[in-house]
Order: sequence, then C-alpha cells, then structure tokens
Amino acid sequence: MLKSAADAKDIVLFVDETDRTPPSQLFWNVLIVDDDPDVHEATRLALDNVKIEGRPLRFLHARSEAEAMDILHSAKDTIPVALIDVVMERSDSGLRLVKHIRDELGLDTLQIILRTGQPGYAPELETIETYNINDYRTKSNLTRTRLCTSLIVAIRSYNQLRHLETNKRGFEKIVSASTHLNGLRSLSQFADGVIAQICALLEVPENGFTTVVGVDGALVDPLVISGTGRFEGYAGQNLADLKNDVIREQIEICIRNKANQLGPLTCFVFRASNDVCLATCVDTPRCDHEIDHRVIEAFCASVTVGFENVLLNGKLQRLAYRDHLTDLPNRNGFERIIDDYLANETDGRLALVDIDDFASINAALDQHYGDDVLRAIAGRLLDVLGRSVSLGRISGDCFGVIGPEDAVRPDMIDDLFTEPIVVNNEPLRLSATSGFVSLRQSSGSGMQLLKDANIALKQAKLENRGKALVFSENLRTQADARINMLSGLRSAFTSQRLFLAYQPQVTMSDGRLVGLEALLRWRDAHGSFIPPDQFIPLAEKSGLINPIGDWVLRVACDQLRAFLDAGHHQTRMAVNVSHVQFREPGFVETVAEVLSETGVPAKYLEIELTESVAVENTDMIVSRLQDLRSLGVSIALDDFGTGYSSLSVLKDLPLDKLKIDRSFIRDLHSHETATNVADLIVAFGKKMGLELIAEGVETPDQIEILRSMGCEVAQGFYYSRPLEAAQLFKWLEARQEDAT
Repeated sequence: MLKSAADAKDIVLFVDETDRTPPSQLFWNVLIVDDDPDVHEATRLALDNVKIEGRPLRFLHARSEAEAMDILHSAKDTIPVALIDVVMERSDSGLRLVKHIRDELGLDTLQIILRTGQPGYAPELETIETYNINDYRTKSNLTRTRLCTSLIVAIRSYNQLRHLETNKRGFEKIVSASTHLNGLRSLSQFADGVIAQICALLEVPENGFTTVVGVDGALVDPLVISGTGRFEGYAGQNLADLKNDVIREQIEICIRNKANQLGPLTCFVFRASNDVCLATCVDTPRCDHEIDHRVIEAFCASVTVGFENVLLNGKLQRLAYRDHLTDLPNRNGFERIIDDYLANETDGRLALVDIDDFASINAALDQHYGDDVLRAIAGRLLDVLGRSVSLGRISGDCFGVIGPEDAVRPDMIDDLFTEPIVVNNEPLRLSATSGFVSLRQSSGSGMQLLKDANIALKQAKLENRGKALVFSENLRTQADARINMLSGLRSAFTSQRLFLAYQPQVTMSDGRLVGLEALLRWRDAHGSFIPPDQFIPLAEKSGLINPIGDWVLRVACDQLRAFLDAGHHQTRMAVNVSHVQFREPGFVETVAEVLSETGVPAKYLEIELTESVAVENTDMIVSRLQDLRSLGVSIALDDFGTGYSSLSVLKDLPLDKLKIDRSFIRDLHSHETATNVADLIVAFGKKMGLELIAEGVETPDQIEILRSMGCEVAQGFYYSRPLEAAQLFKWLEARQEDAT
C-alpha cells in the first residue's frame, strides 16, 4: 500500500543493512613490481595503516616482469596504481612492462609510478617524455611522505578517470536508446542507460532497477522494465508483485510524490509532459559522496528530455506499425512480422482474408458501424486462431494471418465465418474470400510473400468468391503477364500505337450504309495486334480507360466530321463507352464539349453501352442517359442478351437501339435455341419501339433469317471487316461505283 506524502520524510532505511559492497571496493590494490624482496617489505612497512579516500591499501607482489604480466592479466580492472622498478632481470624490464600495460592491455587509467635505484639506465626526463607514466622517482629519494603523496595523487587520478569512463558508458546507452532503438525495447535500453548514469553519478556499482507507470497518459500498474546487478531478476514484474516490501513502498512513495529520494536506496523520478513517470532506484548503501542538488536537477532534466524523446519515438513507431482501429499490426508492421517469421521458420502459410461486400455494409449503414464490424472480425480472428499465428490488418477490410501450416488452413478460415459475428449485440452473417501462399512456394521478403498471397486473393475474388485459393507459380505468371500488358498499354497510348477501325452498319434490305462503329485497336511495337477483350478489362481496372475513352470519343468525332464533309450525311458514328467511363461525373459535359469542338451535330453520334452499366444505381444511369438524349445523342445497348440486367430494369432505360450479340447470330441456321433467343430479342425490341442491329453477320442464311424476324440493320464480315479510315473511304468509293 502507498503511504501518505508525509511518510516520505520519515524514510531512513530502504534496503537490508547487510554490507553488499564488492571486496574490490573495500581497499585499493597496489601492485609492487621489483626483484628486490627488501623493497617489497620496505614499501609495505612504509604504507602500513595508510588509508586513501577512506580505504586501506592491499599489496600485490611481483618479482619479475613475467609475474607482473600474469597479475595484470588476471586482475587488471581492480588495480589503480603500480609501483614498477626499471631494472630487474633485464635492464629495461620495467620499461617493457610499461609498454605492455599501455599498448597490449590497453590500461589507460592505471597509474604507473616508475622507481629506480640506478637512474643512469633510464634518465628521468627522457623516460617521462618517451613512456606514458604518471611519476618517476629514485628509490633513495622516495621517503614515506613522498611515497604516500604519490599514491594519493595517483589513486585520485585513477578514480576520476574511472568515473569519467563510467559516465561515458551511461551516456552512450542513453543516446543509443533514444536514437537507434524503438518501442518497449528502446525504453528498456534507455532504462539501462539511466541506471548506469545514476550509478556513475553516485560513484556506486551498477545495482538498480527502473519502473514505468502510465503509458500514453493512462495510468497503469507500475512495471519494472529494467534491472541490473542484484536487481536483474526484477525486470518484467509488476511493482505490486515484488517480495521486498521496503523497496516496493519506497518506490511507490517516490512515484506518488514525483520526488527524488537519496539514501541507502536512492530513487530518481523522471516525469514526462503527458504524466508518464520513469522511476529508477539504485542500491547506495555506502554512498557518502556529497552531490550538489543543482547537479542532480540538471541530470534529471537531461534524462527527462531523453525520456520524452523515447516516448515520442514509441508513439511514432505505433503510428507507423499499428492499426489504430483494431490494435493489430498494420501492413508495415505485418511485413516486419513476416520477415521475422521467415528468418526463423522454413514451413508455414500466409493468408490474406478479404471480407466480401464490406463496401456495401458501409454504404447501407455507416462508417462507424463498419468500424465496429472490423473490430468484431479482428476479435473473432484472435479468439479462434489464438497465439499459434500472427495477425495484421493489411488494408480496409483485408486481414493477414501467418503461422504454421496446420494453423493456417483454408477450412479454418472458412469456419471462422460459419457462425454469425456479433456486432453491437446483433448477429451479422459475413463471408470472406482468401488467398493462401506457402512459404515453400514463395521466396524473398515479406513484401514478396504478401504480393503472392494477394495474387491468389484477387484470382479467388474473380473465380471463387467466398472461398479460398492457394497461390501457384501459374498465377504469378498470369499476374506478371497482366502487369506487362498494362505497362505496354500505357506505353502504346502515350506513343500513339492505339488507333480506331470502323465497321460499317448497313440495311439488310438494300445494303445502304447507315452507320459506323468505332472500334479501338492496339498494334504493339512488333506489329502484332492485341485483342480488345484482353486489354480493355485491364484498362477498366486500372482507371486508364478514362483517358483512353476520352481520346476514342474525340478521334471518332473528328473522323465523323470528315465523313460528313465528304457527303455521307446518313452515317452515324457509334462509340463504345465503358461503364467505368460512363460513371465519371463529368461524362455528359465531356461529350458536349467534344461535339462542340469538332462541329459534329449530336444526332450523328451514338453512344454504345453494355448491360453491365445498369447493374447498380439505376436512377443515376437513367438520369445520365436522359441528359445525353437531351443533347440529341442516341443510345444503343450493346451485346444484348448476355448481361445481368433484368427486363424490368431495361424497360426503364431511355434507349434507341438494341444490338443482338454475335453469339446468337452465329448459330441461327443450326441451333434452335439461338434462333429462338434472337427472335425473342427482336420481338422485345419492336415492342419497346427500338431499332435492332445484328452483330457478327457473316452468311446470306443469317441475313435471310434475321430479315424474316424483322431485324433491319446488320454489321459483320459479310459486309466488311473493321477498316481504318483510308481503307473505309476506298470501300465507300467501291460501293458507289458498284451502285452506278
């Protein structure tokens, strides 16, 4: 339980009184290197009972260069000062040892006092200039007082250098935590740096732990995120679960009061601007060093700035890698998960799960309800699939799942949606389409794996909506082919390799030309033709159909103007318009603008649409058709009989013509069903007062049957293939010559 704020003033003991200071910190080790036993004894007697900085001296004895090296190798970090004789087994043994200490062992903080009984072997000035030593004395002049003075200066210098090195390590950890790491790992590393820095400041060993309370402004149970030394086992525990009541109460009081406490257990509290607190406690049972409170304030201010930066970095990481709606990893975060999975596993599956008709849910209800649906789906995925897989929200209504093959299976994903999902206490039935890819079928990064799964998902939505499809190399080949074709189409459009051909429409009774249909053609760089049924769907899905469609309309009207100027005043130009292009808000205005700029009377232009245009939003379609007819443009329904619209919808559309699809014309003389369907279409058209055009007419028998049904106009190879403009003029001239 937390104590009152007043109780904080009465704290006198926060840790056990047992002396836990390491043995190496109870005394100063002094290494004596000399081949004369009397020197060792004289030095020990001279320094007996001497204390420096409150600690006695302990002597380590070496009688040769080799013995000294062995001692330094085993205890180099605990020796602050060495008294070294210049001349031992060799005249330069002491100097060789100095070079070994500095160059090979790298002991830059060890203080070296060189002693000699024979100054001529190593002149004092020259030796000091050449070797990295701290003092040089002749044995005869080194009295007890001078020896004590030299040791005091040496040990103090050593102590200062060691503290500077400790401070440097602490700051390096803080800088590393705030600049190179992120998330909780960054915060934990930052906490390690804070412990090291506090211990350096207080001149104590690194025994401490750090607690954080309040994340993103919301108070939570204090969590120990870092521990060093004897507190290493505290990391990962809640503060309330710590068994040491004294320590727990001490830090709880500091957090509540947001104040620092100095004592056997020193606690510093760092508070960020959003009221998140970081509390660091270090063990200071022998901390007698007086620290200026202004130094502590400056230190805390510096650490707090670093703490703010770490928290900010954590927020940025969360925004970059987490989905705010479901709290699942977003696409960026899920790609990281995939890469981590690939680095550790060779088997497994990735699935992309796309909710069917989710856009209709948003449209029929509202976005807030749609958000509730997504949260409910995320909850279902977490509940059913559990901890055996990793999840992410890849896009609006698409979720990613990766894990072992036995946990990521098509049947499991299907089963997720067998039962209704409860949204706002109401059951909602949903289905999902999913694409799967095995780690053994794909290679590369998480991005590549997602790409392959997405290929399978898109194909499943085209072929098997509501079910799953597993990725194969054939699917990738097809997808690559579509991408290459789309790239080629863009290039063809910009480099003017697209062109129009025109197929005549004639009356079957007397062969009179009454119209032309403008047909888009693509000739690639090698001169080969790409069929329209291959590239038009790609253009529609990519949005490229809009600029292409506008270009087709303008070129067709320009050519129509040329036909009219040549005297063909009974010729209408039919232009096919994609349902994507037709639904563009400014389509009617574009038509009016093109007619005005080309000078073509509207009565000569005919817009051809397929039945698919009437599948959705009939009111908008009817309104737009009426606007076109008000311009004077006629409307034809292409490929009639092959679409999805009902007769009840078609009867409401303001149409002028019906075009009978070639699939019914082809089998007129050999297939009774085709003949009956064609007959019904003609009867329906006449009943609705529409002109009828038969497509794909190739034989005299077909013409005879169609005329008997009452169809008047035809187009097809029997009369002419689609012709480019120059060829069409020659075709017209030839017909005029035949007529005369």
